[in-house]
Amino acid sequence: MTQYRLSGFIRSNIEPILQAWEDFARTIEPPALTMDDTGLRDHAQQMLLVMADDLCTPQTEHERAAKSKGLGQREHADSAAEVHAEARLLSGYTVVQLVSEYRALRASVLTLWAADCARPHGRDTADVTGIADIARFNEAVDQALAESVARYESMVKRSQNMFLAILGHDLRNPLGTVMTGSNFIMEATDIPPKYVLVATRMFNSARRMGKLVSDLIDFTRSHLGPGIPIRVKTCNLVTVCEQVVNELRTFHPEMQIDLQAPASLEAVCDEGRIAQVLSNLAGNAIQYGDVALPVRIALTDENDDLVIAVNNHGPLIAPEKLAAIFDPMVRIADSARHGASEQTSLGIGLFISREIIHAHSGRIEVTSSPARGTTFTITMPRLRHGAAPGAMAGDDTGRAPC
Repeated sequence: MTQYRLSGFIRSNIEPILQAWEDFARTIEPPALTMDDTGLRDHAQQMLLVMADDLCTPQTEHERAAKSKGLGQREHADSAAEVHAEARLLSGYTVVQLVSEYRALRASVLTLWAADCARPHGRDTADVTGIADIARFNEAVDQALAESVARYESMVKRSQNMFLAILGHDLRNPLGTVMTGSNFIMEATDIPPKYVLVATRMFNSARRMGKLVSDLIDFTRSHLGPGIPIRVKTCNLVTVCEQVVNELRTFHPEMQIDLQAPASLEAVCDEGRIAQVLSNLAGNAIQYGDVALPVRIALTDENDDLVIAVNNHGPLIAPEKLAAIFDPMVRIADSARHGASEQTSLGIGLFISREIIHAHSGRIEVTSSPARGTTFTITMPRLRHGAAPGAMAGDDTGRAPC
């Protein structure tokens, strides 16, 4: 009897396989019910033919193992499975519904093949070759499924980040109007003090909202582009630190904030971004530090590097959390688990700080111990010999070159 392989069965029975798969797809509501036959079968035939070709292609055990994990080699930039995932996402499918389609496709092929092999012209499915074909087919389905889910997830993340970027950008103008108007009222001398007090509260609230919006925009930039952009120039880093510390002392008079720094320290960096990092780290130290003990900020010059350390004494960071402390949204997730109801930021300040320091070709680390408290340490080149990704050289005014 002529050997009958699964690859040949797929090619010869594309129509009934697709019909069985389409019947299942129509049970998924509501998107499938609004699509025509062509839409329901989009790319499914291409995937089946790719799987049939794969069954006829010799491969090593290592290649088989890689495919079963969705790590098989690819010949094209966009596979049929990835294009299929994009179409399903745009049609309103959830990732669960997308995965269920692959279960249906697998079941359709194997059920029809088993029935065909039971006929007189068929062959025993228990044959060693048949079992090998089933294993190879499952590996091919797993590869396609992994490609589809990865593309689906990537598109969802990108659309979410794009939405956040647009939202953050569009919030800037109305916030600016609120801040300008409230500041105008604050400076007025011919109105009752109670209105000035209300305007001051409005200004401070809008200022906090502005920081949230800036963090949101920086977060989406780091996900949608090459990283957070910086404009570097020569500056006195001691002056930058003093400005940040004085601002923090004004807004947190209850805290003692000590700054240890030399009289002057020149560096080539984006002073605005470094001020943002220092404000984030010091603000974090103030929020979580013991009010009875000072927050200490130290700026030193070590060989060709500059080092900024921010230290506070308060609740220690658990060792298992240190590795993920710079991941975005970590604090929000942690607060949600513990039932915290008040949030003063998006929980992405440390992530943004790390991205800014990386853009300066530096690194940021954290240690936490009972004896020394919690210390965030920034180490970065004092003089830049090459621009990091996302960095733009600027003149002494901080403007980017034309």
